[in-house]
Amino acid sequence: MKPTRAGSTENISVSMPADLVSELRSRTGRRGLSGYITEAVRHQLAMDGLAEIVAAHEEEHGALTEREVEAARRELFGDEGASDVERGAA
Repeated sequence: MKPTRAGSTENISVSMPADLVSELRSRTGRRGLSGYITEAVRHQLAMDGLAEIVAAHEEEHGALTEREVEAARRELFGDEGASDVERGAA
């Protein structure tokens, strides 16, 4: 696969369950589907990167403490967002 320039797009074919496609289309319409999936993939890649950072940190320093997790939540989401995550809102 050849590299693409920033901003360029490439058509791909993805298979997923029909009920999931139907729900996506009902939320996005046909034209919004690509944008929605693109943002979902960006989000997942960011989460994967974060998980890799945490795993590397824990390999070197041991498991994160609750205090470290809370500090990271505050850094990412602010004081209000951190408490929302604790309550399961995020």
